[in-house]
Amino acid sequence: MRDDTRRWIEADRAHCWHPFTPQAAWTAGEPLVLARGQGVWLWDSEGRKYLDGNSSIWTNIHGHNHPALNAALEKQLGEVAHTSYLGFANPRASELAARLYGLFPAGTLERVFFSDDGSTAIECAMKMAIQYRQLTGEPERTGFIAFDQAYHGDTMGAASLGGVPRFHERFRKHGTPVTFVSGMEALRELPREAIKGTAAVVIEPLIQGVNEMRPWPAGMLRELRHWCDAHDVHLMLDEVMTGFGRTGRMFACEHEGVTPDFLCAAKGITGGYMPMAATLTTAAVYEAFLGEDDRAFYYGHSYTANPLGCAVALASLDVFEEEKTLENLQPKIARMAELLAELKSKSPLVHEIRQCGFIAGIELRRADGTRFPADLRIGSEVCFEARRHGLLTRPIRDTIVLMPPLCITEAELEFAVKAVSEAIRTVGLPEPA
Repeated sequence: MRDDTRRWIEADRAHCWHPFTPQAAWTAGEPLVLARGQGVWLWDSEGRKYLDGNSSIWTNIHGHNHPALNAALEKQLGEVAHTSYLGFANPRASELAARLYGLFPAGTLERVFFSDDGSTAIECAMKMAIQYRQLTGEPERTGFIAFDQAYHGDTMGAASLGGVPRFHERFRKHGTPVTFVSGMEALRELPREAIKGTAAVVIEPLIQGVNEMRPWPAGMLRELRHWCDAHDVHLMLDEVMTGFGRTGRMFACEHEGVTPDFLCAAKGITGGYMPMAATLTTAAVYEAFLGEDDRAFYYGHSYTANPLGCAVALASLDVFEEEKTLENLQPKIARMAELLAELKSKSPLVHEIRQCGFIAGIELRRADGTRFPADLRIGSEVCFEARRHGLLTRPIRDTIVLMPPLCITEAELEFAVKAVSEAIRTVGLPEPA
């Protein structure tokens, strides 16, 4: 091991605290120190090369070290790195807000509120939805409806919407009142009184991410839009994972012709370069906040509308157009489906493939269809083994996530699926006693 690698690992063990990570096991192991990237590839501090199979936690779109994104950051650095957005505007934020508005049907999502990440984008939408009801004479409508096994972030409000007990249950009593439903049938069965107190329904459109990559039934989002309209409930879409091409279109809601009242975007908004998020909403919502000072939306962050983030987000949108990203993605989506179907046919331990556009979950179970005991951490073992075959990704329970940058080639995609296959074979998954 190189001296600098050892020094970084020692400092990490002594001082760092990692997200979603049991720290005792982490500090007992040997962390992988990722040092550089190019395209879909990453190199660790020892010079070993890996394919970025989950887009650096679902953020990277056009690949690492993309020349156009690098140039946009360098150009903006030559002007200014950050200016306050409280009481001031900046050129890149104005341009980005207009570009984001232009991605949706004219006259719909007209207003853009910038923040820092997916959780804060959701938090903004929640606070807007509640304050809107206060300002329009319905202060009793403070509740939300969310879906079982949903994940919408980790700030206190966003965590309230989470339907995964492991992540959110210990904070439940401290958050916003939320009613959880399993799907449209359960939603339609809610008592009228529960609906009367609801400000908004929130959903991950087309596919739930942390719920082991489970797609919703076709047409469900359109039905939900109709239900919201019929009950005067706002529709809030969490496009943090699905936005910016992941499903094969720029946003997942486009597949069913749905426009929400609030749309939350983050992760891929800057192509995976800078932390940034946006909450988009309608003129009708925005106009309720106009007037006296006490109607203002008192929410914000020090780095709201950071010029560097806005500049690279604009460059990412340019790359979508110049490189025909969405058009070129379609055959890769089809090839991914073929490769994963082949993987399933060859391994009896691949229980199910769940794919939505360029998002895929590979669920592992015993050959008889039963789940592996949780304490075996089979998903983690397979992902750890995949490193030896040149692939980095993370599991959700025993579902292996495959969500590479959209710029991946078909040959690189074949490499990634082969690495998963080899990792499953090498781990030698245990059968029932």
